[in-house]
Amino acid sequence: MSRTIDRTIVLAGDIGGTKTNLGLFVSGDKRPEIVAMQSYSSTAASSLRELVAQFVSGHPEQIASACFGIAGPVIAGSSKTTNLPWHVSEQDIKARFGWEKVRLINDLTATANAVQLLQDDEIVELNPTAENVSGNLGIVAPGTGLGVALIVAVENKLYPVPSEGGHADFAPTDDQQVDLWTYLRSRFGHVSVERVISGPGIADIYYWLRDRLEYHEPAWLADRLKAEDPPMVISEAALDKKEPLCIKTLGLFASILGAYAGNLALTGMTTGGMYLGGGIAPKILPTLQDGGFMKAFTGKGRFKEILSRMPVRIILNDKAALLGAAWCALQEIGE
Repeated sequence: MSRTIDRTIVLAGDIGGTKTNLGLFVSGDKRPEIVAMQSYSSTAASSLRELVAQFVSGHPEQIASACFGIAGPVIAGSSKTTNLPWHVSEQDIKARFGWEKVRLINDLTATANAVQLLQDDEIVELNPTAENVSGNLGIVAPGTGLGVALIVAVENKLYPVPSEGGHADFAPTDDQQVDLWTYLRSRFGHVSVERVISGPGIADIYYWLRDRLEYHEPAWLADRLKAEDPPMVISEAALDKKEPLCIKTLGLFASILGAYAGNLALTGMTTGGMYLGGGIAPKILPTLQDGGFMKAFTGKGRFKEILSRMPVRIILNDKAALLGAAWCALQEIGE
C-alpha cells in the first residue's frame, strides 16, 4: 500500500459469523475515509488475532487505534462470539499487536455509529407515509444471525444502546406461525427470533413449508439446495425465477421481520426511524417493498397510527458497520 497519506491511520473491523471485514481509515471531511480494506472468511480462521495478523502484515502502517464491531455480547471489553467459536478481548489484541488503544463493541453498535454518517443514496425509505421527526432510532439487522440495537436521542445527540434482542423469544402472530414455532421447537428447543429472521431462518421457513404444508419442490430447486447456499438459492428463486414455494418463504420472512421491527419500534418509541441493516435486507428489497413488511410493522392495534408515521429505512451500504467501527476508532484519538 502506498504511504503517501501522511495522516493518522486507524484500524476498523466488522466481525460477523460468516465474513470479517478489516479496513484502514483516516479522518475525512464528513466521515472516515477508507485507505485499504480486505474481507476474510470468518469460519476459515481460528481467531480474530489470526485475521488481524494477516491484514496488518500486508498493510504495515502505524496504527493509532483500533475498533472492532463483533457479532456477540461485549462485556467488560470481552466477547464470546455467538456464531463462531471465538473468544475476543481488548487486552488480548493489545498484548498481541502492541496497540495502546483498542475498543471492542457490538456489531450493531458499530452500525448505529454509522447511521448519522450515511448518505442519501445509501438508504431506501420503505414507509411512504413517514414523517421526519426527531427521536430515538432502532436497528434490526438480519444476516448470519440477527443483530438488534436502539439509539437513544438526548439533547440532539445519539447514543447507541447495544442489545441481544435477537435471542428473545419468537412471537407468532397467527395460527400458521404457531405451527412454524412448533416445528422449530421440535428441532431446537428454544425458538429465538433469530431462528426465524436470519439466513438460516430463511432455509428453516422453506423446509417447514415444504415438509409440513406439503408445497411442491421442483427437482432443479432440490438439486441447487444440495449444492449451494440454501438461503441464497431460495431468495434468488423467489426474486428471479418466481418459484411459488420460495416466494411464500420470502414473504413470510418479510412479514415476521416487519412484526419484530414493529415490536422494537414500540419498545424504543423510535420516532426518529427504524433501520434495517445486515446483509439480507438489501438483497430482498423487492419483497420488502411489496407491502407485507409494512403491514406487519404497523399491525399493532391501537398503535397502528403511530407506527404508520415512523420512517423505516433500509441501509444499502454493506460496509456500514465497518464505517461505524472506524468512527469509533477515530473518536478514541479525538478525531
